[in-house]
Amino acid sequence: MSEILLKIKDLIVEFPTRRGLLRAVDKVSFEISKGEVLGIVGESGAGKSLTGAAIIGLLEPPGRIGGGEIIFDGQRIDNLSDEEMRSLRGKRIAMIFQDPLTSLNPLYRIGEQLIETIQTHLSMDNKQARTRAIELLDEVGIPAPETRIDAYPHQFSGGMRQRVVIALALAGEPDLIIADEPTTALDVSVQAQIISLLKSLCKERGTAIMLITHDMGVIAETADRMAVMYSGQIAEIGKTYDLIRNPKHPYSVGLMSSIPAIKGDVKRLVQIPGSMPRLNNIPKGCSFNPRCEKVFEPCYVKRSPLIEVGNSSVACWLYDEEYKRVKAK
Repeated sequence: MSEILLKIKDLIVEFPTRRGLLRAVDKVSFEISKGEVLGIVGESGAGKSLTGAAIIGLLEPPGRIGGGEIIFDGQRIDNLSDEEMRSLRGKRIAMIFQDPLTSLNPLYRIGEQLIETIQTHLSMDNKQARTRAIELLDEVGIPAPETRIDAYPHQFSGGMRQRVVIALALAGEPDLIIADEPTTALDVSVQAQIISLLKSLCKERGTAIMLITHDMGVIAETADRMAVMYSGQIAEIGKTYDLIRNPKHPYSVGLMSSIPAIKGDVKRLVQIPGSMPRLNNIPKGCSFNPRCEKVFEPCYVKRSPLIEVGNSSVACWLYDEEYKRVKAK
């Protein structure tokens, strides 16, 4: 069994407002092992990016962690001071942001940004750091890295900038990378190259990756396990192959059914009715109950815990033995 690197226990992310607390992430729990890719999927607003930001300590005020624990390599990190978190961020845990332009300073050359990051986390002089920066650019597939290292971000294409951002994430040789939509707005061929790069990182370095994306194709190609999030909660989590081929939560079923098939003559895709509830109007019980075709009485009363069903864990009363009997009656 692989060694667990990251363990999230009942994580809560909340936003205090004049009308009370809004929970954007509500008691989320999962684990990531060393060398594993865990994919996180769900609609916009499900809490995927906020979960990643909470792990790396980048929640923007007034957002805050309101409960639960984040345990990284055996150490609890959600209660660390800002200074302690800064020493961990970049060195042990790195993040690839959705838009590379927000990660790169347009006023500085690529090499200057890489060298500064390397020297922040590793004991190297300028010459050693520059050599390492060139190696990283070569590793992520930047052609002629000895020359391109002195270019500015605007002189790179979108795909090349994303590769530079990945190089920045690798600069501190982290154990965990949180990749937030790393292939968004990239063409298919570049997406495939980025996916291949992420997979090779896990295989060769033993780096763990938390991959946040809307793209089920990227998840299917990259992730060992996947978690489906809905309204700040995990609806289902399990092995990627099992979850894609045989989803169990009604929301997961809807997501998989909405993916167009390569073969077959399907004229109309399945659509999940309604939309995700606002944070100030989350229904009692299962938050998916207004949109669920299989809703029954317990769904309106309280939220289901994660129930083990085969190789997956599902937050749905349909799989609770007691409520199965109730529904049968």
